[in-house]
Amino acid sequence: REQLMREAIELLAGELGSPVQLSTLIETEPVGFVSPNPFLNMVALFSTDIPSIELLDITEGIERRLGRMKKTLRGGAYSDRPMDIDILLYGDRVIETERLTVPHPRMHERAFVLVPLAEIAPSLVHPVLGKSILELKNELPL
Repeated sequence: REQLMREAIELLAGELGSPVQLSTLIETEPVGFVSPNPFLNMVALFSTDIPSIELLDITEGIERRLGRMKKTLRGGAYSDRPMDIDILLYGDRVIETERLTVPHPRMHERAFVLVPLAEIAPSLVHPVLGKSILELKNELPL
């Protein structure tokens, strides 16, 4: 799992340039379904001017290259997957298309997102909720 994460970061860096910052890896239980396989999660901060839909194409291509066969459809059931790369934020933009919603619509509810994101960008403000990442993390139930 750690090797796949390293490969994902290397592939992203090949497309976007070196990451500005990387969080540590955290292991978490799956959210939204039952699985015996714990997940590894991290957040990577990149600086890019690539349009968001092109960025989505890049991330989906990397997921496929690393073994992901299908994307979870909106409202669909989650399942184990070798790699899942989400675009959590894109600057302070709010994006709503058929393929992409930014900020990620459930990021503020998920410790596996907010804990590593708060590690590298605690003062970053969620463009819809108007709260810092640290505030959102601190609002999570224990």
